[in-house]
Amino acid sequence: MCELLAMSANVPTDIVFSFTGLAERGGVTGPHVDGWGITFYEGKGSRTFKDACPSSESHIARLIKSYPIKSETVISHIRQANRGCVALENTHPFDRELWGLNWTYAHNGQLSDYKDKFAVRRFRPVGDTDSELAFCWILEKLVARFGDERPKDMLPVFAYVAELAEEIRVLGVFNMILSEGNYLMSFCSNNLSHITRRAPFGKAKLIDTDVVIDFDKETTPKDVVTVIATRPLTDNEAWNIMQPGQWQLFCKGEVVGGGAFVAAPE
Repeated sequence: MCELLAMSANVPTDIVFSFTGLAERGGVTGPHVDGWGITFYEGKGSRTFKDACPSSESHIARLIKSYPIKSETVISHIRQANRGCVALENTHPFDRELWGLNWTYAHNGQLSDYKDKFAVRRFRPVGDTDSELAFCWILEKLVARFGDERPKDMLPVFAYVAELAEEIRVLGVFNMILSEGNYLMSFCSNNLSHITRRAPFGKAKLIDTDVVIDFDKETTPKDVVTVIATRPLTDNEAWNIMQPGQWQLFCKGEVVGGGAFVAAPE
């Protein structure tokens, strides 16, 4: 399986601390050695860095760990390949334009018997992963439901994405992160957690490497920063563990939507 990392904040914030912990799982404390990627949003634009090398060895990853790029929305992923070869075109996050917005998506899990379901025409995968094809299918369904013009209210859009994610979850494991730059959505199939940091800030210690940060020295009292990860990244903070079928929508670090799909009894 792969691992996910994302951030939603109310002020431009760097993700150096969290990414440093995640990168260790790409070959040092974890087996996710088949590539990694990260996307930072800046207004309507975004910048993406990817590498098919393990994040623990990547020179580009070293740049991200040392260069504090400020962003309000970030999505990152480290890969352990199960569908598709190890190659840049199969490396998450994936991105597409829809409604004049840059959509970014990353998936952790594996799907089965999915090709007949994911019929796509407008949005086509570049690589050969189940993840990218599922992303293209979601965007196709959004156009079919909401049309070619951007809806004024985006909350129903993400609620519909949650319905689609629940359909996909039937096909296997589907932990997902999705954003169009303003909102950040998480959907849990089996492993996903999050933490919201706000004043009073304290110290945090990474699980995967001996790094400690005092957020009180790095923030202002008005800052709100939510971090989402497959597994908690720190061992001295209380992370919220999401339940299977649960989804949440964040904007500027705060929860603005969400719900849960309860599996039918067998």
